[in-house]
Amino acid sequence: MLNIFTIILFATTGAADYTAGSDAYYAQTCPQATTIVNNMVSKIVKENKNIAGGLLRLHFHDCFVRGCDASVLLDSPTNTAEKDARPNANSLRGFKEIEEIKAALEVECPGIVSCADVLALAARDAVVKVGGNSWSLALGRKDGRVSLKSEADEKLPRPFSNFHELVQKFAAVGLNQQEMVVLSGGHTIGRASCGAVQQRLYNFGGVEGATDPSIDPKFANELKNSCPQNQQGSELSMDRSKNRFDNLYFKAVLAKKGLFESDANLITNPVGLELVTRYSKQGSSFYSDFAAAMLKMSNIQWSTDGEIRRVCSTVNA
Repeated sequence: MLNIFTIILFATTGAADYTAGSDAYYAQTCPQATTIVNNMVSKIVKENKNIAGGLLRLHFHDCFVRGCDASVLLDSPTNTAEKDARPNANSLRGFKEIEEIKAALEVECPGIVSCADVLALAARDAVVKVGGNSWSLALGRKDGRVSLKSEADEKLPRPFSNFHELVQKFAAVGLNQQEMVVLSGGHTIGRASCGAVQQRLYNFGGVEGATDPSIDPKFANELKNSCPQNQQGSELSMDRSKNRFDNLYFKAVLAKKGLFESDANLITNPVGLELVTRYSKQGSSFYSDFAAAMLKMSNIQWSTDGEIRRVCSTVNA
């Protein structure tokens, strides 16, 4: 089992040596922990492949605010928690599934495995189930006790962010431009609501009836058919391979068929264009680079100072 010095080193220095034996943190205290998570994720994704994208996004949105401490899972009676923020409300998914996994772990080894570790493990295992590479995880996170809507509104990237704004949001949590682009490739799985693209289709730049000129016209018409103006419309797949983890997202961005304005904006900068082009090619390093970036992201600012929540949606009494 990893000693406390190693865990603190992971949490505070951002050192690159995260991999060796790190999954063994619960080897003595809860030997079946990672197996339980993996088996339950297998069952969950088999029943609904689309949830893989939801679990990945949930982990992503957690780590960008207060680090990877499961603060995104907390409820607020006054609707002022991270999950109530504009980028999260009515769009984040996977809360029920994380609670189910946590409940199974509480039966096996009560009070041992944090919700933050459950979230990190579930996101990784879900990506693997739909075709992505795995990555090692330094386990031993504790759960935070604070969750603020205002912080999520400030720190999370938006679907209409330009390239410079994306760079700033990722840099604020220690991720560089290459990692920003490759993590954007996570959009290859999951889904979006029409609300995320309505402005691009019908009110671009604040001009009534204007459509974003960076969208392929045929693709824009397809989106308009799925998302009529001022109507709720259909759920949209992030790319045409839907729930398969692959590099088709990058091909779509180059073809002006990225779903979000932020997707299209990746190629408005020479660095972004070069990276998107590289990852769009057969045999590219997308899979391994994505896993490496997820490993780094999963270590944002987490620490051993906190608690092990019994229920992920509420702090312990």
